[in-house]
Amino acid sequence: MLNVKVLGSGCANCKRLEERVRKVVSERGLAAEIEKVTDYAQMMRWKIMATPGLVVDDVLVATGRIPSEDEIAGWLTK
Repeated sequence: MLNVKVLGSGCANCKRLEERVRKVVSERGLAAEIEKVTDYAQMMRWKIMATPGLVVDDVLVATGRIPSEDEIAGWLTK
C-alpha cells in the first residue's frame, strides 16, 4: 500500500491537490493511505519552502504547485 502525504496549511491549493490525489487513487483503483499534514514541524521534515507539497512513500515529489493528474499517476504507479 502506498503512503501519500499532502503537505499544507489548508489553503485552497492544498485542498485542490488533496482532491486531485484522491481522484487519481480512486480512478485507478490504487491501494493508498492518504494523509493530510498541516503541522509545520512535520512539514519541515521534508524542508519544503512552499506549499502544497506531495510526499509518496517518504519521498518529496512536488512542492509549491499542483501537479497534473498524469504526473500524480506516474508517481503513484512507479
